[in-house]
Amino acid sequence: MSTNRTGFETVTTTSTPSSTSTVELKPSYNIPVVLVIGAVPLLLVQPWIGGAIALFGLFLMFQTVTLRLQFTATDLDVYRGEKLIRRFPYQEWQNWRIFWDRVPILFYFKEVKSIHFLPILFDPKTLKTCLEQRCPRI
Repeated sequence: MSTNRTGFETVTTTSTPSSTSTVELKPSYNIPVVLVIGAVPLLLVQPWIGGAIALFGLFLMFQTVTLRLQFTATDLDVYRGEKLIRRFPYQEWQNWRIFWDRVPILFYFKEVKSIHFLPILFDPKTLKTCLEQRCPRI
């Protein structure tokens, strides 16, 4: 464990985290890599479609490298580098879901005022564990 610049202790382990510690999810490059590799044969058959998929995969790769999700005791925080760009308090969450349990690709959660869909660019097991501990589904 280490203390980051925001003063929270950061745990980057896949073991079961406690609901009071701050957990930063490890990045997962699965989706971007599959998209980029899958786009290569498409470039030969349908260059526009293959190019669009490759660009989307590269965009997701950039997001994976630059974004960090931290589960705190009260919020899900999204960081770009060291800068906090968005905070989602658990008390405003109404529901959440991870699509495709076997191959998780999409994370959905609904707040009181908005709905969010995020590609799973982070360790899906730790994501699910943190969600189950901090904001059980309704």
